Amino acid sequence: MADAAPTQALTDWLLDSDPALRWQVERDLLGLPPSVWEATRRRVATEGFGARLLALQDPDGQWAGGAYFPAGFDFAAVATQGQPWTATTWSLNALREWGVDADVLAGTAELLDRNARWEYDDLPYWGGEVDCCINSWTLSNGLWLGADVDGLVDWFLAHRLSDGGWNCAWVEGATRSSFHSTLNTLKGLLDYEQVTGDHARVRAARKAGEEYLLVRGLFRRLSTGEPVAPWALHLAYPFRWYYSALNAADHLRAASLHDGTPPDRRMADAIEHIRAARTPDGTWLQERRHPGEVWFEVDVPAGEPSRWLTLIATRVLRWWDDAA
Repeated sequence: MADAAPTQALTDWLLDSDPALRWQVERDLLGLPPSVWEATRRRVATEGFGARLLALQDPDGQWAGGAYFPAGFDFAAVATQGQPWTATTWSLNALREWGVDADVLAGTAELLDRNARWEYDDLPYWGGEVDCCINSWTLSNGLWLGADVDGLVDWFLAHRLSDGGWNCAWVEGATRSSFHSTLNTLKGLLDYEQVTGDHARVRAARKAGEEYLLVRGLFRRLSTGEPVAPWALHLAYPFRWYYSALNAADHLRAASLHDGTPPDRRMADAIEHIRAARTPDGTWLQERRHPGEVWFEVDVPAGEPSRWLTLIATRVLRWWDDAA
């Protein structure tokens, strides 16, 4: 088993980065005191990626004039141009994941309550809509910004499928869970537990959803044991809505630390796939950029060493190896 600890050269390379990434390196890989990484995290709102994205917010609280898609978006273009990543939900996701303090966005929850509507049936923003992934991000973003999103928890409990997970296509009659939908839902439920301290309400559902992924080894079909699809082992950042074994492993790491439980050994094959993708210099390469319009790029093109993927993969391996 290779040592997951980064070399000094690799550490210096990771630290030579945007504050949105650097504070996580300081916390998760270097174990620096909170006074250090919290100071770096506060810089996200005033420097680099965070400051750039905050400056693009519309006066009505939205980004690009829309909830999930930019205002006036030609939906027929998705097939050729990909999903655009500039609208409100995607922008909030990025700022939250980068560690921007909710106080920086004071008043945004109220503005979105008044001004933002989902493209699906013109529904109110904080009430969510019918898509599991969208509703999970709305739950996480609402918890972060102080909006009333408690009803979404009940929605998830009511829409869990019999095999333990979720599927955004339930509204079209799907009865089997999806890797993508299940993972994205699990992230929202874990955020709910972490923010509210209310474990009893959602923990059984979260554990059942995690079990859905674990019995499949994070990337295999339950029926045959074969990989579900090539995307399950792709390495691409930002994750967006896409599933990958690395994305799932990073969630399960967070859940394990929250629950105070060791890593589940059923992840072992997925972990070794992640480990095998590490290059000799200790980095992980970007495999692709998910197509679609962005405000600006936050990671490297395909084929280049990715600081984001290297951070995430290294902390997953560190968690796994330390437990072993």
